[in-house]
Amino acid sequence: MSEIARFFTERAAAIREMGQDRALHEQSLAWLVDSMPYKYCYNFTWLGRPIIQFPQDVMAMQEIVWRTRPEVVVETGVAHGGSLLLYASLLELLGGDRCVIGVDIEIRPHNRSAIEGHPLARQVKLVEGSSTSTSVMEQVRALAGGRRAMVVLDSMHTHAHVARELELYAPLVRAGSYLVVLDTVIEDMPADAFPDRPWGPGNNPKTAVREFLAKNPRFEVDRELDDKLLITAAPEGYLRCLRD
Repeated sequence: MSEIARFFTERAAAIREMGQDRALHEQSLAWLVDSMPYKYCYNFTWLGRPIIQFPQDVMAMQEIVWRTRPEVVVETGVAHGGSLLLYASLLELLGGDRCVIGVDIEIRPHNRSAIEGHPLARQVKLVEGSSTSTSVMEQVRALAGGRRAMVVLDSMHTHAHVARELELYAPLVRAGSYLVVLDTVIEDMPADAFPDRPWGPGNNPKTAVREFLAKNPRFEVDRELDDKLLITAAPEGYLRCLRD
């Protein structure tokens, strides 16, 4: 066995063992809960734009994109555009005819200006409108052009909204690629964590994912990612497509 093969074999074993350490998982969730009042995930940028993600999830996305080499990344929820630029920078390195499609019900003018003025703007296509709208989905499908896609859902976090997004966007994802649903961690948070939001435990992306997986055997949770990230906004949210 080569040195690098031994490294990955030993790492996989350690990740499996870590995944079985429930106390460590509980400590990780406790840290995440305690960091929420400080808006910890707001602390980071990607190439100058706020990304509003945990660093562990940024690393996971990088690994997935580099390994699976999508031709298109579709993300619902644009915010400041940092995530779009993360994917754009990775697709730029991969080369070829690739693009990122960002969908949001409202792309604020200052965010649109910053994204469209960024050096990687040529890689990004913006679609304004509800991600659950049939007309918006038709625009996304046309921009994707049948190319191999990775999809990231990060807009409205209610069960009904995410369930509809899963219905619409899952068909874009082919075998070997990923459908990532962010903020599934809402299900594991305290009941009073989101007093001013329409989502919470029992009504969130994770409940929608579980319902979706019960009816869609094309996808499975990538448990290794869950086990190795520990601190993540997307437990059970990294879905690997098994077949076309």
